[in-house]
Amino acid sequence: MSMTALRTSRRAPFLQVAKSAIATIAAWLIAGWLIPGPLPVFAAIAALLVVQPSLNQSFGKALERSVGVIAGVVIASGLALLFGQSTWVILIAVAIGLVIAWALKMTSGTGNQVAISAILVLALGAATPNYALDRVIETIIGALIGIIVNVLLVPPVSVAPAHRAVDALGEELAASLDRLADAFESPQSPPQLTELLLSARLMRPMRDAADAAIDAGRDSLTLNPRAARHREELTELERLLERFGPIVTQVIGMTRAFCDHYDDSLVAESAVRAIGEQLRRAAHDVRRELSDAPGHPGRSDEAAPALTTPLSVVAPSADHWILIGSLLEDLHRIHGELRETA
Repeated sequence: MSMTALRTSRRAPFLQVAKSAIATIAAWLIAGWLIPGPLPVFAAIAALLVVQPSLNQSFGKALERSVGVIAGVVIASGLALLFGQSTWVILIAVAIGLVIAWALKMTSGTGNQVAISAILVLALGAATPNYALDRVIETIIGALIGIIVNVLLVPPVSVAPAHRAVDALGEELAASLDRLADAFESPQSPPQLTELLLSARLMRPMRDAADAAIDAGRDSLTLNPRAARHREELTELERLLERFGPIVTQVIGMTRAFCDHYDDSLVAESAVRAIGEQLRRAAHDVRRELSDAPGHPGRSDEAAPALTTPLSVVAPSADHWILIGSLLEDLHRIHGELRETA
């Protein structure tokens, strides 16, 4: 097995590790004190699983864990009372638990928890009604402790990664506009055209990554007591992404059309040079949008966007009028997106 399957490209924040450890230890000690008897394994596992990167996920895991344990304990206890605690009873309990979870359309995590709880009850306990009830209470205690620890110790907010992702997309979008403008002004070789198109297409995964980062940021603010101070910033990032998304599509389309229909005589067209100048203005305005966003370290002092001067185009040659018309239409759409913020 490759080691890459065991490693991740980025470590989880150490604070997350510390909170998981504190919650697990606290759940073990508190549940062991409140419910004397077997080791509080259920409480410790519940606390460990409930401490998630966001409070919203923590509540979801708490519910998933609690429902799974209750179902697993009930199934295991019922089978043990009827048939004892033989090995085959454990196997039947696992199978029944998974089938019931499937029939009720439970999540895979809840279904697995049903099976795991049934195994633990039958393997570690006496599977009596009192034992089953204690394990359910123990699990709830562990889940509550996990949530409390996640709330008290700096509730995680994932707005900064969203900011970085949107900033990266905006900077690449502006750079793509500048690169396309450069290509309009000088002859291009086939390798240069290929590189130009590939660079433009790389904005698609960046746009998807920014969208995912904003979703994660929105999730991190749900039920979070620190949400108020970050909600405006996240809303502005969503607005920027909604504005940049169509422009990304237009720039990729313009780049593809230019590469597909390129010939060296294009640079002599005055209309193409004029469009290139407008693309540079659009790149300026994209960067201006980024710098005006809340939370950005360098806010722009420029009051007006650059993409304001009407474009006058001399009739293109018969060989290029379709391409130039297409470029003008895409430029018009870019202009419309950026002018909405002016």
